[in-house]
Amino acid sequence: MTDFTTRPEIRGTFGVVTSTHWIASAVGMAMLEKGGNAFDAAVATGLVLQVVEPHLCGPAGDLPAVFHSVTTGTAVLAAQGPAPAGATIEHYRAQGLSLIPGSGLLATVIPGAFDGWMLMLRDHGTVTLREALAPVIHYAGEGHPIMPRVAATIAGLADYFAAEWPSSAETWTPGGTPPAPNAIFRNPDVARTYTRLVEAGEAAGSDRAAQIDAARDAWAEGFVAEAIFGYLEQAEVHDVSEQKNRAVLAPADMAGWRAGYEEPVSYDYHGWTLHKTGPWGQGPVLLQSLAILKHFDIAAMDPRGEEFAHTVIEAMKLSYADRETYYGDPAQSEVPMAHLLSDAYNAERAALIGETASLEQRPGRVPGFEALAEAYVARAARDFGVGDVAAQEPTMAHLTEKRGDTVHLDVIDRWGNCVSATPSGGWLQSNPVIPGLGFPLNSRAQMFWLEEGLPTSLAPGRRPRTTLTPTLADHENGARLVFGTPGGDQQDQWQLIWFLRFVHHGMDLQQALDAPLFHSLHFQGSFFPREVKPGALLIEPNMAEGAIDGLRARGHRVSVAPEWSVGRLTAALRHPDGVMQAGATPRLMQAYAIGR
Repeated sequence: MTDFTTRPEIRGTFGVVTSTHWIASAVGMAMLEKGGNAFDAAVATGLVLQVVEPHLCGPAGDLPAVFHSVTTGTAVLAAQGPAPAGATIEHYRAQGLSLIPGSGLLATVIPGAFDGWMLMLRDHGTVTLREALAPVIHYAGEGHPIMPRVAATIAGLADYFAAEWPSSAETWTPGGTPPAPNAIFRNPDVARTYTRLVEAGEAAGSDRAAQIDAARDAWAEGFVAEAIFGYLEQAEVHDVSEQKNRAVLAPADMAGWRAGYEEPVSYDYHGWTLHKTGPWGQGPVLLQSLAILKHFDIAAMDPRGEEFAHTVIEAMKLSYADRETYYGDPAQSEVPMAHLLSDAYNAERAALIGETASLEQRPGRVPGFEALAEAYVARAARDFGVGDVAAQEPTMAHLTEKRGDTVHLDVIDRWGNCVSATPSGGWLQSNPVIPGLGFPLNSRAQMFWLEEGLPTSLAPGRRPRTTLTPTLADHENGARLVFGTPGGDQQDQWQLIWFLRFVHHGMDLQQALDAPLFHSLHFQGSFFPREVKPGALLIEPNMAEGAIDGLRARGHRVSVAPEWSVGRLTAALRHPDGVMQAGATPRLMQAYAIGR
């Protein structure tokens, strides 16, 4: 294995920040340089990502994070907003819908990202509200060089915005013209919104925590909520259902919800304990995949080879079938997580992997939950090859610019605090901009089903089963690792491949980030229109010689992506002696790791 990498392996003892945009990474590092900790840096980084990658996340989106505090331990920040009280299957069916649209007001759940960032800042950060929000106010108000991909996204939607979403046209195409690639782009309304949130906080007095809570209240019940519901009172928005729909989100929904903390779901694998969100995210699917792959000698396989790719893909097909069958909000549905991670169950699952590609949907049969398995198989058969309608999240260079996606960040500070966060939602493609605020609502409700009796059935107060899945892992020797990626259904697939190469094949962070990636499209997609593509496999071309032909011979339906076009991973590692490393993918030429 060559030691050559596309970028240097960032190493140091002071701190590291890695994210999907270089400006955001630099902002996070600047926060560490000013004396802030990993939580301060994560908040500043995450908020700036809303401005520099507005096609991938926004203030009204979603936020899961897995973090380790040297004082309080490891936990999950759960800032995924649930469905509004008026979000019933009956209401959506009455609109003539069989699927929740991938855009527009009916796809909106309670915004979660801002409150989640503020909760992290209040409880674990050290800087003031003004200090944390200063970078996002600067880059929104003074501008930043807009990435060509963002400019292309806006240009592709300019006519639609002008015709259907005029407030979005005013924000993203000022003067009626899409921004040129790399031109300085400003969003003064977002700058004013965040400035007003700082002012609302400081009006509460000099106490830091009180200021942050006052800003949270201004968001959920004050001027932000007033602007949102003033707009929604009359708004009827065209969406991908090709009809205009009104929102069900109401003032009481936002006023009555706040982000919180949860225990992670954890799993031991070859000396590492991995921590993920609960099954309201797809995070446990990575743990299930590892539980299956424990039964194979991954270390003996060529990490670029046919056998490795085949075995990993087949394991992921099985774990993702269980995701679609059993996962959901555990606050509202019983999810048999202990059974799904048990040794006996996964030994049975591993025995299903043969020498050829499976073209079947094979969820496991969990005692007492058999009806859910049958329902998934029937649903997947119904939605096989539903068409070429653009899915509404996963993007990479080989896919259309018009789809939303996600961002990711990892931070470790000199004290040993670590944060892995995957903010998403509230993309510029998701909904019209709220006049005066400068950002749109989210479209996360598209992950619910308009069918009764499922863990993912639409229901008031239920969290959608998202694809957002940051990772934190502890080694038995005291090392700690944080990593993740955007990419919708691909997030845990790319993370799994990266982690296996890191653990079993001696690859360092950046080596593993540079290695070719692949993913399956076999199982039911999480985004409108919920396609199923049995056996479909997308792979980068620079695998081992003969690997792609070998996969085809095994029955995989292989499509070859352009080189350097799959995956947007970042990762950071703290060794037991305090030395840190960080890396970022070279794909799309925008993610960057910084540290010293």
